[in-house]
Amino acid sequence: MRAFVITAPGQAEVADVPEPVAASGEVVVDVQRAGVCGTDVEFYTGHMAYLHDGNARYPVRIGHEWMGVVTEVGDGVDASWLGRRVTGDTMLGCGRCRLCLSGRQHVCAEREEVGIRRGRAGALAERIAMPATSLHALPDTLDDTLGALVEPAGNGLRAARAAASAEHVLVVGPGTIGLLAAMFARAEGSDVHLVGVSQASVDFARTLGFDAWLGRDAVPDLPFDAVIDAATDAATPARAVDLVQPGGRVVLIGISPAPSLVDTRSMLLKDVTAVGILSASPGLDGAIAGFASGAVDARPLVAATVGLDGVAAVLAGERPVGAGKGPKVHVDPRA
Repeated sequence: MRAFVITAPGQAEVADVPEPVAASGEVVVDVQRAGVCGTDVEFYTGHMAYLHDGNARYPVRIGHEWMGVVTEVGDGVDASWLGRRVTGDTMLGCGRCRLCLSGRQHVCAEREEVGIRRGRAGALAERIAMPATSLHALPDTLDDTLGALVEPAGNGLRAARAAASAEHVLVVGPGTIGLLAAMFARAEGSDVHLVGVSQASVDFARTLGFDAWLGRDAVPDLPFDAVIDAATDAATPARAVDLVQPGGRVVLIGISPAPSLVDTRSMLLKDVTAVGILSASPGLDGAIAGFASGAVDARPLVAATVGLDGVAAVLAGERPVGAGKGPKVHVDPRA
């Protein structure tokens, strides 16, 4: 089958690779749609931390935001999965440790991450093998675009819920995750504002009905009960602590390439709660429900859909011809 493979920093190809096999406890899924993420860009540039700490190495088969149809099941897997439209959890824990047994496999030290960690092949390919226990069925009301947005939406939902239904929420960083967090926070009744550093991203957020502001200092004078950091600037967490109201919450979901320094005295004296969010895993079912109910429609975030042959250009920063204004690009592996 055809798959997109990153072989070294700045080098990638669409290669013929062996077909996946439905091992015991696993299924094979025909991938219908997959998303390109900032993590994928980091693999392409060589900046991804896992490449430097031994948890990943080239060649890498990326792709962790996906949906498709189950076409094969392995031993021990319920045959009723055959023909079902599904997405899957990115985080695959060992299944034996205390964290996995308590439902927190997404922070298992021995976890594989689909398309990211410990060589688990990703979904920028015609087919993918997945443990049946990681699957989440998609209702027919979710089209392929929404199905492939469930994984990033799970992250956004978790960030929104960590804001604890705050009356006024500020989201820093109107990229895909920041916008999804804003959408879910708005769906839960919060008054949501966004701030970004690019005019295009701010303008796009406004098309979604949000008040959005350009520049780190262009923040409206409102009592923000929660600040969601969905940016990659090392200075943002400290700024979030300054902006949040006493007794409020700072939600950290953006990852900076450099350490972030926060004066914990400011947090203590303001009685601020800080929450870190890693992974969509606990939010996948909620994201599916939010999409299925119509409370959140994230389809405008997808600017274009390309084939596997167009992925390298996207990772290199090129916008597909005719792309819309949204931040996300999807891939149809069979196009």
